[in-house]
Amino acid sequence: MTIFDLAPAAVILPLMTAGLDFVFYRRPNVQRVVSLAAVVAVLVLEIGLLAASWSSGPVSVSLGGWGAPLGIVLVVDRLASLMLVVSSTVSLAVLVYATGQGLADGDDDSPISVFHPTYLVLLAGVSNAFLAGDLFNLYVGFEILLTASYVLLTMSGSAPRIRAGVTYTVVSVVSSMLFLIAIGMVYAAVGTVNMADVAAKIPDLPEGTQTQLHLLLLVAFGIKAAVFPLSLWLPDSYPTAPAPVTAVFAGLLTKVGVYAIIRTETLLFPGNPVSDLLTWVAILTLVVGILGALTQTDIKRTLSFILISHIGYMIWGIALDTEAGLMAVVFYVAHHIVIQTSLFMVVGLLERRGGTANMDRLAGLAKIAPVLAVLYFIPAMNLGGIPPFSGFLGKVALIDASVQKGGWEAYTMAGVGVFVSLLTLMVLARVWNRVFWRRPEDAEFPDPILLARTGDGDYGVLTSGQTASGAYSEKDVTLLPRTMVGSTAALVAVGVALTVFAGPIFDFSGAAAHSLDDQQTYIRAVLGEAAEGGR
Repeated sequence: MTIFDLAPAAVILPLMTAGLDFVFYRRPNVQRVVSLAAVVAVLVLEIGLLAASWSSGPVSVSLGGWGAPLGIVLVVDRLASLMLVVSSTVSLAVLVYATGQGLADGDDDSPISVFHPTYLVLLAGVSNAFLAGDLFNLYVGFEILLTASYVLLTMSGSAPRIRAGVTYTVVSVVSSMLFLIAIGMVYAAVGTVNMADVAAKIPDLPEGTQTQLHLLLLVAFGIKAAVFPLSLWLPDSYPTAPAPVTAVFAGLLTKVGVYAIIRTETLLFPGNPVSDLLTWVAILTLVVGILGALTQTDIKRTLSFILISHIGYMIWGIALDTEAGLMAVVFYVAHHIVIQTSLFMVVGLLERRGGTANMDRLAGLAKIAPVLAVLYFIPAMNLGGIPPFSGFLGKVALIDASVQKGGWEAYTMAGVGVFVSLLTLMVLARVWNRVFWRRPEDAEFPDPILLARTGDGDYGVLTSGQTASGAYSEKDVTLLPRTMVGSTAALVAVGVALTVFAGPIFDFSGAAAHSLDDQQTYIRAVLGEAAEGGR
């Protein structure tokens, strides 16, 4: 028995713990401990998988004693193991953040009995999607995480959240329906849905059939990844959710879609002419996303549009269809999950301290809450691509991969990427200038909580009756709970660590890209040495 045989525990353990949380639905403190212990255990397991996969190629694990291509197969390779570790790291930080919020505000305003098990189900769905070795199990992973996300998005049942939940549900159902249709067509064409087996048999199909299947999968995954023009649902959905939910959604959900696109382009349809369309998808996603961010006044919506734009960087690397491009994508996906999540966690703290996320109504927070200024500044500069942060290194890697490939398409994507990076920095600087750098009295119609003072400073308690804003007027509220600030600071530190350890991470990303570029290695790992096909 090896550590790879324990890979199913990354899915099973969160699901079992979710059931245990329901047993203790009347004991929120027990739920918190159980949930945190489960996520820590999963993270430790995934770190072990990452270490083991460093020196090995893809390893398949057959469930229920049924081997490929008939049985359910989980595949652990370098890309999957890295995504598992990064996703569980941010999930742990967000769970601690949510726990701190619950402890500070009490359990009456947050349905903790629902939140914790649902959050664990979401984590199980994400892990299953990263490990899935067949298309139908990938579909199951998507549906698990999407079902959980419906619940998390609509918690508390306010009108804006219900409206956003309806939009999100409709879009997700359409995407899932297209994916399920694609799975049926793949099975009709090649008689299997095991991805390794599909990859071996796809080259024997007529070119028109390949193109049809390829386009259908790209559209389904493009909706989930929020690429242009399939991204308009995201800014209307994510910002309405509670701060912890928005953070984990922004960090993880779209990246699962990007991961599926990577598998489609490298394993199922390598070198297919349809891949040329990704060049224009990348350019339009980069440009349209950042132009949307320039027009926003709400910080959450601003970051949501930036999220769409930076999905374009990932599609850019995939569109290059080179090992160097894939290496840059793997690094950039890991970087973006951490940085985007930490920024949304900071915005949740800003909203808590200032009573709103509208940058016109916020000002002077560099003086009022300097700790928030530091926590915003570091990931913002990272996301904007300021050297020597990991965002800069990831973008340089993409530019270098474009130069290596050559051609007007690669150079165009590089030019657009540099331009969008400058616009991203401008948008983030505008937030800094308005929210942190202005005097508090310059804020337009500020929430009374922004100007509130306590004897204990930022970490003090705002007593009931000190503000008439409504959100914090009914009971005592801790302005900046230490647990929320600490978890945010820890994730910001992880983002900095991506810069400090960029060398080893790039080495691992290069090894992952090499494995992705070698289709036959994946096929042999799943089907055995006798497997044929691929490129």
